[in-house]
Formats: sequence, C-alpha cells, structure tokens
Amino acid sequence: MAQTQQVPVKIGEEIVVEINGYATQGEGVGKHKGFIVFVPDSLDGETVRTKIEMVKKNYARGELVAVLKDSPHRVEPACSLYTLCGGCQLLHLDYEGQLEFKRQRVIDVLERLGGLNNVQVNPVIGMPDPWKYRNKVQYPFALADEQVIIGCYQQGTHNVVDTRECLIQHNLNSRIMNRLRELVQGMGISIYDENTGRGLLRYVLVKNGFESGEAMVVLVTNGPEFPEGKELARMLAAGFPELKSVVQNINTGSGNVVLGDRNKVLYGKDGIIDRLGDLEFKISATSFFQVNPAQTKILYGKALEYANLTGKERVLDAYCGVGTLTLFMAKKAKEVYGIEVIPEAIEDAEENAIRNNADNVTFVIGATEDVLPRLVNIGIDFDVAVVDPPRSGCEQRVLETLAQVQVGRIVYVSCNPSTLARDLKFLVNRGYKVQEIQPIDMFPHTYHVECVTLMSRVEK
Repeated sequence: MAQTQQVPVKIGEEIVVEINGYATQGEGVGKHKGFIVFVPDSLDGETVRTKIEMVKKNYARGELVAVLKDSPHRVEPACSLYTLCGGCQLLHLDYEGQLEFKRQRVIDVLERLGGLNNVQVNPVIGMPDPWKYRNKVQYPFALADEQVIIGCYQQGTHNVVDTRECLIQHNLNSRIMNRLRELVQGMGISIYDENTGRGLLRYVLVKNGFESGEAMVVLVTNGPEFPEGKELARMLAAGFPELKSVVQNINTGSGNVVLGDRNKVLYGKDGIIDRLGDLEFKISATSFFQVNPAQTKILYGKALEYANLTGKERVLDAYCGVGTLTLFMAKKAKEVYGIEVIPEAIEDAEENAIRNNADNVTFVIGATEDVLPRLVNIGIDFDVAVVDPPRSGCEQRVLETLAQVQVGRIVYVSCNPSTLARDLKFLVNRGYKVQEIQPIDMFPHTYHVECVTLMSRVEK
C-alpha cells in the first residue's frame, strides 16, 4: 500500500519560506519541503518567516512574521487601516508590480483553466494617478460599544472596520459617510444585527457623478417603516449641495445580498446624472454604473476598437446595465440591442437613449440566457456581440446561442479572469479564436482586473 505523504507543517509552527509567485488574490506562494504555503502580504522573490495558522491536505496558510529578504517592489502601505480592512489587498506592492501581477494572473488563469496557451495578453493599462478613483462606496452599518460605525468588512469576516477616510474613494464619498454616521448616532436610529435579524439600517451606498458633480445616497433598511428617513435625508442634504437624491432601499432578506427590489425617494430625485465622454447617463439606486470613470473611458474605447464597426452592423450588448456601452456602440453601428435583467436599469437605459438622441437602440428586459434565444428564434441575428456579464460569467445558453448563429466578432468584457477563461474555452471549442486580450486596471491596489477580449469566428 502506498504511503500517504506526511504534511510537513503544523499550526503554530514558524518556518522560513521563499516566495515564488502569487495566488489569485495576491497572496505570496512558496513551498516548504515540497508543500505549498500561502503567505498573505508577502511578495514574489522574498524570503519570509511565517507562522502557520491553517493546514489543509494539500496546502497551508501562514501569517507573515518577518521579511528576511525583501522585494524591490515592496512599499510601505499608505493606509493606516490596511492590516484590518479588506478593501485593498496590494498596498504593500508598488504600482508597477501590481500591473505586472495582474497581467500574469490573466495569463496563468487562461492556461490553467482555459487550456489557452500563447494568447496575446497585452500589458495592463494602468492609471497615471491610482488614488481616489472610486465613484461608488458601499458599506455596512454596525455597532461597537453602542457607537454607530460604517466601513469595510475585515478581510474574511463580517467584522466592520470603521472607515472615516479611504485612499481609493472620492473625498466626497467619505465626507458624506462621516456626516451620516454622526446623524444616525444623534437621532438614535437602530442598526441591523445580522445575528438576530433586528434593527433598521443595514447598508449605505454613495454614488458620485465625477463629471456632473451630483451625488446620491441609498440607505438600505430592514423593512419599509423608516419614520426618521425624510428628516435624516433633509439634514444630510443640508450639508452637501452636491447631494441631489436620497433613496431608501428595502431589503428584508436574511442573506448577504445588499439591495432589495423596492425603493422610496426620501429627498430630491430618484437618481443622478453623470457623463462619459459626450454621452449623458441617469443612474438610479439599484442600477449598475462602472465605478472608475477615468478607466471606463479607456475600457469602452478598447471595446469599440475591437468591435470595429462600420455603421452597417447590428450589435448585441448583453448585460447592458443602464446602457452605457450600448450607447457608445450605437454611435458607430446601424442598430444595437441591449439586454438587462434589472427593471430599473432598463428604465434608466431607455431614458438615457432619449437623453442622448439615440434612435437606433432597442432595450429588452430579461435574463440574457432567456432573451437572446428568443430574439434569434424570431429572426434577429447579430454581426457583433458585446458581452459584459457579472463575475459569474456568461450563462452557457448565451454562449451556445452566439456560437449557433455564428456571430462574426465577439467582444467579451470581464471582471473575473477565471470565468473569462472558462467561457473563452467554451467558445474556442465551438469555432472561435481568441485574437487579443487587453487588461485594464479598473481597481488599483486590489487583486481585481478587468479584461477586454476580442474573439473572431474561424473561417472553415
């Protein structure tokens, strides 16, 4: 009988490990006596001392104790909350190193999960100034020693870290949060406890129009009754002339989904306006809008370049949100169909089409995997397809339909390299070729990376 390999480490033991590469979320990876050890906060090329805190059959995870030989890319994190907050993962790695990590992550995942070797993955397009770039913040409420706190979850937990300033958030977002914290504390409004299911305030979202200067606050409550809501909204708006909308979102679910499906306007309008390039968009409480406006322009520009439109094409924009990319495509295409499952987003998209005088777009509500086959069945086919799915990637029926109607070009916008690799493999096995991938750094100082992929139908 073959002997089972002995695990060479135990919990609490301190060992020295040479780091050789990164895991998906930016942790350093090394080996001890041939056994894989993950060490968060360590960098490629470093020698570190780590204390083992978790042991599994095939790997262990350790806490960084000391860096014995450091990387030239190591920097002192600029944020005092970095060791507590789960919002950023790469503040100890200089920006050049972050961009290289993200490109290599895409290459590794394509090879490991997609079986796609020698794909052209361009250098990541970074930001000249990768700070204060986020136009949206979403934080939970909590109580600590009877004091209201608002902030990020600690990494891997549901412990809330009180966050009064964030280096990747626009300053206005933080200022609104800080004033809101004071008002909620002073008014004695109850805070939701996920353990008991009691309490009112669950989450707060701030959406900020970088170009328009308009801001919106969404207060997520555990139930419809919010007697202090309008007064709270009025007092909050009194301190911020930029604040044009305060909305109550009602979420009585017990899970981790942030937003419910019912909204009430507490102050001002039901949404705000922002601009991208020469287009103007309405953004509502539950609709999706890219969180990094500067990089979004680059992202959409690359998607347009890959679409290579001449004005004669019928274009599909799947998972279209409020129609941002749809309307960018509409300027160059004969006709564009946008599909989106969230009703409020479709309402915004239709308003945005009118706002931008786009009469060659059609928006259809529903899940893409349901709507797309129906469109094809009634004779509507597409020359170019643009897909921008959530992190879970495309439903298989969407990919099957695209392959079935033999769409000539597919532009795939992805925020998750793992599901991107899975979906590209599916399409490659059905007659498509990956021409090129352009990673874009939409989320500096985190492990996330956005990719725009061009695929074309292989001529037989």
